[in-house]
Order: sequence, then structure tokens, then C-alpha cells
Amino acid sequence: METIRIRGSDKKEIYEEILPQLKGLLEGERDFVANMANASSVLRVAFPERFSWVGFYLTRGNELVLGPFQGKPACVRIALGNGVCGTAAVQRRAIIVPDVEQFPGHIACDPDSRSEIVVPMLRDNELIGVLDVDSNRLNEFDEMDKQYLQQVVDILLGVSGGTSRN
Repeated sequence: METIRIRGSDKKEIYEEILPQLKGLLEGERDFVANMANASSVLRVAFPERFSWVGFYLTRGNELVLGPFQGKPACVRIALGNGVCGTAAVQRRAIIVPDVEQFPGHIACDPDSRSEIVVPMLRDNELIGVLDVDSNRLNEFDEMDKQYLQQVVDILLGVSGGTSRN
């Protein structure tokens, strides 16, 4: 078991440090649920001041169902098309929300959440689920977060194939 080491002080440095460490941590383990659990933990530990909630929702029929996460208890089921997670899932693209109060249909699982980013997990154009990250700060996420969180998703899908039935 590896310990994640973070020496960087800005978010780009931190992302650059954790990506290879995350890949090393997940390689050799094919269980998708276990790898999602460790990925959410790595992100939360790497950005404790920025990320108030990090987790995954998995596609089950016409809804997203809560998977591994770090943070306060969360909404368990989200209909596809609802909220930020459901919208990102249907549109199959990452969504950055600077102020969740301004997002039509936002689902307030955590009343302290102020901004959010959601990155869909796609394998061969099939929606596996989404990576959801919340912050208690407004305007916390940008294109850099989107780029690096997509890399986290790519590592996760590349290592475990995107199924809990491996």
C-alpha cells in the first residue's frame, strides 16, 4: 500500500504529483468499486481545502446511483437529466458550475456546496457513471480541473475497465 505524497503548493503541481501516484495505486487492482473508493480518497486528501465532496455515481437504468465517495452523506439516486450530475451524464460532457444556486434544477444534497464539477465516465460511448466534485467555495473549478479530473477518470477506466463485475 502506497502513501500519497503531496509536496506541490498550487493545484497544477498537485495534480501533476497525484496522477502517477494514483495510477500506481490502482494498477494491479481490477475491482472498479475499490478503485473508485481509492480515487475519491486521493482527490479529497490532495485538495482538502478545495474539495468538500468527491465521489462517483454509477449508471443504473435511467438513473445514477451513489458509488464510493468522500464527504458528507449524499443523495443516493439521481434521475438522468436532473441536477448537475444527471445533466452531465445525458450530455456526455463535463460541466463546471461556478455557483450551484444559479444552475437550473440543482439538487442540494449538501446545503454548504457552492460550486461543482461533474465529469462523465464513458467507455466506448457507453455511460458508466460520473465523477462529481463539490466545493464549499464559489468559482472553485476551471478548465484545468476539468482536464486533470478527466485524466483521473481515464486512469480509473484504463486500470479497471469500468465495471464492478471484473
